[in-house]
Parts: sequence; C-alpha cells; structure tokens
Amino acid sequence: MPYQSDKFVRGCGDGCVRNFRQSRLRRIRLNIVIVLAQAEEVYLGNLFRMLVRRGGTLNTITDSGMAVEVAVICLPARWLGREAFRHNQKCDGELGGTDILDGWRTSVDPSGRSAQYRAFPSRLVHILAGNAPGVAAISIIRGALTKGINLLKLPSNDLFTATAILRTMAEVAPGHPVTKSFSAVYWKGGDERVEKFLLRPIFFDKLVAWGGEGSLRSAKKYIGPGFELVAFDPKTSISMIGREAFASPESLAEVAEAAATDSCLYDQAACTSSRFQFIEASMDEAESYCALLQVALGKERLTASSAGVRVPSALREEVDALRSLDPFYKVWGEADGRGVVILSEDPVDFHPEAKTVNVVVVNRLEDALRYTSVATQTVGVYPAARKADLREKLAAAGAQRIVTLGYALGGGVGIPHDGFFPLHRLVRWVTDEC
Repeated sequence: MPYQSDKFVRGCGDGCVRNFRQSRLRRIRLNIVIVLAQAEEVYLGNLFRMLVRRGGTLNTITDSGMAVEVAVICLPARWLGREAFRHNQKCDGELGGTDILDGWRTSVDPSGRSAQYRAFPSRLVHILAGNAPGVAAISIIRGALTKGINLLKLPSNDLFTATAILRTMAEVAPGHPVTKSFSAVYWKGGDERVEKFLLRPIFFDKLVAWGGEGSLRSAKKYIGPGFELVAFDPKTSISMIGREAFASPESLAEVAEAAATDSCLYDQAACTSSRFQFIEASMDEAESYCALLQVALGKERLTASSAGVRVPSALREEVDALRSLDPFYKVWGEADGRGVVILSEDPVDFHPEAKTVNVVVVNRLEDALRYTSVATQTVGVYPAARKADLREKLAAAGAQRIVTLGYALGGGVGIPHDGFFPLHRLVRWVTDEC
C-alpha cells in the first residue's frame, strides 16, 4: 500500500492503525507463502530444463544411492506449497502465533510488571544432508517463514534439490526479499580453508546442521559465544508389531504393507525409515510375516522405487554370511534392490540399509524397549491402540516420535521435530523490559 494511504490510516485512530498494520503483516506473510506455492508449480519444469542445460539424463540428478525416480517425484516441490500454506498452524504450534515474527508480544507477570518480546530473524548457515531431498525443502520453508538470512551448504550427494528450488524461486519472484535471502554453495565438508573464515559470529548467528556423526563433529568445532548449533542428529527408526497382526491373513497382509511403507521411505535412506521390526510372534508366525514383508518391500511407492537400490558390498557380505547360519538366522530376498528381510531372535550388529529389514521376534513389545535409545527417532506401532500403553515407556527410553505403523512419513504441523521446536530455535529472541 502506498505511503500516503498509510499516512491516511494513521489519522483514523489507534484501532484503525492496529488493524491496518495487522492486515499488512498478514499480506507480507501471505506473499511469502505465494512465492513458495508458485515455486511448487514450476519446480518440475525447472528440473527438466536444468537437465537439458547440463546435457544430462535423469541418472545425473542424484548420487545419494536412491533410485533417481524417487528423487524426482518425491515431495520436495509438493512440500513447498503444502507446508507453506499451513504456516499459520506451524507458527501457532511452535511459536504461539505468527504475530511474534512480525512484531512484539506483551507479557505481564503476577506483580504487574510488563515486558515485550519478539522472534527476530537470524543469520543461518544450513549444513544440509543428502539422504533425502525433503531436507532441502523443509530447510527453505523454515528459513522463509522465519524471514532470516540463509546460506545453504549443499551435500556432495545431492547438489540438485536445493539448487532447483532456489532457481525456481528466482524465476517466479526474482526480486522478492525471500528469494534474495537465500544462497546455496558447495564446499567439501570439514575444509578449514572455508569454514574457519565463514563459520563465525561476525557473519552468522546459528549453524543448522543435518547429517551424520562426521558432519556434526566438524560443525561443533566452530560453535562458541554468539554462534549457536541447532543439530538434527543422526537417528534410526524401528517398528513394534503386536500379535494382533495375526488375527487373520488379511490383517497380516495389511500390516506387512504398512511396515514396508515405513521401511522404504526414500529407499530407506531417511532417518524415519524403519530398519528393525520387533514382532510378538512364534517363529513360524514370524516366517509367514517375513515372506509377505519381503514381497511388499519390492513394490514401487511414492517415496520408493521397486528396485535399483545399490546394496553396499559390505552389507551384502554380512547378509550372505547369515544365510549359512540357518536356523539361527533366516533370510528372504536377494541383493537386487527389491528388499531383504532377516529374521532373528536378537537384532543384527550391523546397520540395515538399501531396503534391508531385520525382523526380531519378542515375547512382548516391552522387550524391545532395551533396544530403544536417544538415537531412536520414530517408532511405528501396530495396533494403534497399544501406543497409549507404550508411549511413556518409549519416551523414558529415549524415543522421540511414536506413530501408527504405516504413517512414519511426514509428521504433524506445529509439533516437535527431533525432540524440539525448530522454528523456536531458528529465530533470535529479543526482549524489551521496563
């Protein structure tokens, strides 16, 4: 709205001024959302134009180990519009409302003393992980909604996703402040020639680090007064399946399908992907379940390919060694990218990946608690009614997220992620006290 209109409104009284300013702030937030939503619409167009410019094929997009069709179609663009349009709910849950991003909120203590506080934009460096393209999308959404300055450090195994999203934003809104607030760059992780000069409080306020132990260890070297670490630690996820799954052949098939859905997220590259499934069953019952699960792992899904996952040679050797240990271990499937299931009475001592699942037989679901720790992110439970009895015990063991089996993907809006509220941590809190 032009300045003269602002001046005219100021002459209408405090109430009118307040309403006008609130309306203007709502328009500013909506404008950010519209930019993200428009970026969603043209993202796939940019995808193929970029490939043409690079003279490449779909196989040039990602080197993360995921089948490329998953990287192309699964969610980064869809998240832009969907999550942005839910920004009010996201901000209400994490910040208590969107007003705190645009102005000052008043608080009065029991003695009558008042103070005002607000969430001020921060200067952020995002160390992105390349195991799932959604990491880039959600980082851009959070950076846009908090209106900070954002530098995205690209992972070596996904140089594409964040770059494509930012190019799309530059196409739909080239001069918009939210577009100009983002930059993306790549340097080799741990390169002190770059990091010791760049990662300093004179330039940035917070380091938002995703990734494995090596990435976080490198990042922590630079944390000090005025430069805060916001860490999304490496995690693993599990499933807990009650004996109710064996009520009928139909229910067992449904459970196997739901469990496969949770295990195959981004071809099992995401922290949310289930790797260990603890099941209340006899060995014979568990074998029936494993056979169904292995078939379900080979199905194509929105976030998983039917085949084509590169199985690391070290993992293939571990699995082949277990084949010779029957009946202590039983194995279904081959290392062909269509899924491998290992049945045992105790969890294997290696890290299942590339659509490999370890099914562990237990007498009670509570027996699985000893394998749960602060490194456990998501626990999928079947049936859903048993979550109420297990969630306090899982929380005490260290788990951060309990879901109904089959619903590990996504997550609610305005609730914690990895045990904290990200938007709350991404801003700088400032107070004005009397």
